Amino acid sequence: MKVIASSIRKGNIIEQDGKLYVVLSAENIHPGKGTPVSQIEMRRIGDGVKVSERYKTTDQVEKATVEDHNYNYLYEDADGFHFMNNDNYDQVQVSKEIVGSSAPYLQENMTVKLSMHDGNPVAIQLPQRVTLEVVETEPVTKGQTASSSYKPAMLSNGIRTGVPPHVSTGTRIVVMTEDGSYVERAKD
Repeated sequence: MKVIASSIRKGNIIEQDGKLYVVLSAENIHPGKGTPVSQIEMRRIGDGVKVSERYKTTDQVEKATVEDHNYNYLYEDADGFHFMNNDNYDQVQVSKEIVGSSAPYLQENMTVKLSMHDGNPVAIQLPQRVTLEVVETEPVTKGQTASSSYKPAMLSNGIRTGVPPHVSTGTRIVVMTEDGSYVERAKD
């Protein structure tokens, strides 16, 4: 179906010249003078090539028909990541290129949204937040309770992030899957 360029969001699938692209980032730019444009960065699904396109915000863009299904993450092996459809127990394999930077946040039995086009997975959406354990960080400094400066910490999935001074090694924290930023201490 055709949509106007300004309505394209991250994670959408666009069809162009008979090829499929997944949108990595989309921003609408309104210069003081001239026409507003949509700057869209996308990755070609077939071979992972990144392209950056500019459209007038009113241009029509072909949005591919994609079905979103919930899948459970099973495991990773040399071929890629394996997921299972909760409704019909179909298993699907997703290549490392598609999972990309979200790979470290995948946890066993985590429910993710896979976008399928003609039965092939083309994009993945993780839950917004994930709970991880701090495996290494500087010791708590006394008298530094109210400061807003974050200290570096290593999480159980191998990602580095900044945490508030009161968080110690072994604490379970909630982070955003998009950029790995600290949200809060885990409630459990």
